[in-house]
Amino acid sequence: MLASIPAAFPSPPGTGISLGPLDIRAYGLLIAIGAIAAVWLLGRRLEAAGTGTRDDAASIGTWGVVAGLLGARLYHVFTEWDRFSDNLAAIPQVWKGGLGIPGGLLAGAIVGVLRGRSRGVNVADALTAAAPAIPLAQAIGRWGNWFNQELFGRPTDLPWALSVDAAHLPAGYDLGTTFHPTFLYESLWNLALCGALLWIDRHRPLGGSRLFALYVAGYGLGRVWVEGLRIDPASSVGGLRWNQWVAIAAIVGGLVHMFLTRQQHVDRNVGTDSDQPEPGQR
Repeated sequence: MLASIPAAFPSPPGTGISLGPLDIRAYGLLIAIGAIAAVWLLGRRLEAAGTGTRDDAASIGTWGVVAGLLGARLYHVFTEWDRFSDNLAAIPQVWKGGLGIPGGLLAGAIVGVLRGRSRGVNVADALTAAAPAIPLAQAIGRWGNWFNQELFGRPTDLPWALSVDAAHLPAGYDLGTTFHPTFLYESLWNLALCGALLWIDRHRPLGGSRLFALYVAGYGLGRVWVEGLRIDPASSVGGLRWNQWVAIAAIVGGLVHMFLTRQQHVDRNVGTDSDQPEPGQR
């Protein structure tokens, strides 16, 4: 039955493009495009807020992306060590896929903040500016999973189902089986999260690092349900995939941070309001 329904997302024509002797992997190209988009948005937000420049954003982004890639790869290797313990040469082969977003976010945020501080950008300002920029990069980069034909979800006959070729079909599934395009779900979730954070920061500013905390919680929420659809082999604990537990920790951590810092935000707004002269006192 599943095989008779055409997929809205057919398998990609290849994993990249060739320019003469140069082979460009779509996976890496999309990550690079996502990083460029994030740095662009970060620079615009820093300059609009008067807290930094586009040069600051480029420096923060460069260091953050490099650290993020390393952190993401190390996270993936650590959580899937059984796949690498007998083949250490596969560890640096990032172009074949295998990046753990939680590790990349942690390493990239830490290094990016440190780089921003060295250039005089306040930590809270850097995190606030970066909050919507990061999910923008993620929304673009996730399409690399389509080109690699990896990390898709359970079989489905939905109109937007994903088709994969025989070489990437998991064991036990008939040729023509279509799957949930989890890369699409996460890409759309991150794009919506980016838009929501931009709207909130414009109309309901949270102050401090609370917008970044909201991003962390929002991303974790999306990752919990998307991860639950995936069928690729993954370490699990207590019936949940390891990444789901990390996502739950992100949700809790982000919300706790927002709760603990809410009074600081209220006090800051009260202090700002009290500084304004009463009518007739200008």
